[in-house]
Amino acid sequence: IVVKKNQRDVSSIEDQVISMYAKGMTVRDIQNHLQNIYGIEASPALISDITNKIYPLIKEWQNRPLQTVYAAVFIDAIHYKVRQNSQIVKKAAYMAIGIDLDGRKDVLGIWIGENESAKFWLNILNELKTRGVQDILIICTDNLSGISDSIAASFPKTDIQKCIVHQIRNSTKYVSYKDLKSFTADLKPIYQASSEDNARYQLDNFASKWEAKYPVSVKAWQKNWDELVTFFKYPSEIRRIIYTTNVIESYNRQLRKVTKAKSVFPDDDSLMKMLYLVTMDVTEKWTMRIPNWGIILAQLSLQFEERVTNYIN
Repeated sequence: IVVKKNQRDVSSIEDQVISMYAKGMTVRDIQNHLQNIYGIEASPALISDITNKIYPLIKEWQNRPLQTVYAAVFIDAIHYKVRQNSQIVKKAAYMAIGIDLDGRKDVLGIWIGENESAKFWLNILNELKTRGVQDILIICTDNLSGISDSIAASFPKTDIQKCIVHQIRNSTKYVSYKDLKSFTADLKPIYQASSEDNARYQLDNFASKWEAKYPVSVKAWQKNWDELVTFFKYPSEIRRIIYTTNVIESYNRQLRKVTKAKSVFPDDDSLMKMLYLVTMDVTEKWTMRIPNWGIILAQLSLQFEERVTNYIN
């Protein structure tokens, strides 16, 4: 597979190949780099064989034991084009990031699937349980299909906070450009209110102004209201964490930055391979606790009592 004078041993370049793949370099880029720097001609098959060696590591990582309790878990998805049965289909890579009671972040898992459904989410949440998770205080998520019912079934005590930023984005899809600035300005008093009662008052004002023109957008806020205003139950330090899915958005940006070179993935495994390598690179830098964690943990202890205090070291 390797054409180089008097040398067929490629073990010394395997780490280089995996590192380049993790940075989103195409097979052609990796081939050129190996040729220019090392004088090695590497076929696409060789590069694939080298990167395939991480599959056992992915399986081990995806099945590793988790913490007993998570203060918050953030769930989101990125969509990719994947080749399947000679067709190109759109698939979602779902990620879950957990913040444990020590205030540290970790990616709990990555799951690739075609369609969101209650059954799909139930399988994922049950997988977390089999890996040792007994309780999640708050789950922060976009309005993913079937997820609320699945959380209620798997973790009935868990509070659900739907992401305000996603809600704004989703509701402005139907708003004409000329109304967009005014529409979004009128939304602000709702999610920036001091209390849930005040937020409800602001929503009623918002609805009276916009419902006739944009009924779908207004209805989306009314329908999801209970899970959009969960954060009002908590002090400001906790609100800032769960108010949006920012914790997972920054991780998603790094994934997109690396995967953008691939317009289509040849299969699910190749997509998973790249997402795993990027994740390992990103999480290696997650060495710090969430800022002000001592204050947040004290507030969680008051809010959730023995669900927290029984597990604090």
